[in-house]
Amino acid sequence: MTSLSLILSFIFGAIAGSFLNVVSLRFNTGVGLGGRSKCMSCGTKLTWKELVPIFSFLFQKGSCRACKSKISWQYPLVEFVAGAIFVLIFFVFPPYDVVSAVRTLLHVVAACLLLVIAVYDMKHKIIPDQFAYTFAAIALLTLFVGGTSWWHVPGYWALIAGPLLAIPFAFLWLISRGRWMGFGDAKLMLGLGWLVGVAAGINAIILAFWIAAVISVIWLFVTYKKFKSKTEVPFGPYLILGTYLVLIFKLQVFDVHMLKDVILSLF
Repeated sequence: MTSLSLILSFIFGAIAGSFLNVVSLRFNTGVGLGGRSKCMSCGTKLTWKELVPIFSFLFQKGSCRACKSKISWQYPLVEFVAGAIFVLIFFVFPPYDVVSAVRTLLHVVAACLLLVIAVYDMKHKIIPDQFAYTFAAIALLTLFVGGTSWWHVPGYWALIAGPLLAIPFAFLWLISRGRWMGFGDAKLMLGLGWLVGVAAGINAIILAFWIAAVISVIWLFVTYKKFKSKTEVPFGPYLILGTYLVLIFKLQVFDVHMLKDVILSLF
């Protein structure tokens, strides 16, 4: 892809990130997605100059033009992350014909849903069914679109990847009665399994646990006075991060295929 294409990908991603912020903030609040954006503190309706992704936040020094109240860093961060994800998706899954363009579009939609899920889970410690099941449907659809034709028949392992990787999380939720793992993580893993497959999915889970452990230890030292034993740690964002590290950068920390060969050699 050309530099111009990557720049345009980032711009479109940042614009999409601005909308995703609205979705994550207004979902389940009774406020619709339509209507003019306004300051969350004073209610002043925002002009187009105040809605330019990333730059408006920087130019206004992170505060509202009218009431000078602080604007959450969530806005520029989500916009930047969305832009970066769009660039990576278009780089790894370039749309070189109509069929590949549809596949790229599915990955873009899936990425948008996952970003909303990550943000919402971090804020509310829950993954809404509407997001989880919609993402799972999109991820399943990616298995059937690809190659040189509109309809691609996926293999057996690709089809069972979602349920296979979701079952352990559902089991942990069941035996712990939700104390160890939320059921939303199992629903999320259903779609993530279909998105990357069994082998990559296992690597994504391992990476998610490693990253979560490191960040939790760091957070414990930083906020040791405020830490409580019952503090909930949303695991969905880590699963999503691990999945994209595997999907985009092809990271592999565990050779699942080697383990399969070892097991088969014993019989």
